[in-house]
Amino acid sequence: MALKVGDQVPSFKAKTQTGEKFELSDYIGKPLVIYFYPKDNTPGCTTQACSFRDQYQDFQDVGAEVIGVSGDTQDSHDKFAQKHKLPFILLSDGNKKIRNLFGVPTHFFGLLPGRVTYIIDKKGSIVSVFDSIKATVHIEHALKTVKKM
Repeated sequence: MALKVGDQVPSFKAKTQTGEKFELSDYIGKPLVIYFYPKDNTPGCTTQACSFRDQYQDFQDVGAEVIGVSGDTQDSHDKFAQKHKLPFILLSDGNKKIRNLFGVPTHFFGLLPGRVTYIIDKKGSIVSVFDSIKATVHIEHALKTVKKM
């Protein structure tokens, strides 16, 4: 079942692109932008990641953290982050555990992992769910939402 506005974000653990342990509970207390994307180094996903990179300071200025999640390996994420100088966390979700916790849908008859952005407030409540295959529109929506918080 997909998470929706008003739901508490589920707790989870994962590995970052650098191999560090990540626990969501360590980040509750600040606004979070958790975005799920299909795959590293594809045109849309690269555009989306670089747009978050280019506006990362704007998110930081309002106390928000950006976290990207896909099924790619830690090594793939590390190379992707280094190649594009991504300053935010990328989490590897090869077993789709996190994607399933959030209920992120698939697109194109289940062939393509969905592209969904969740905005979470300081208390861990989801305040926005933005589902669009268009990579470029997520950043504007996310930044506008966190600035209102």
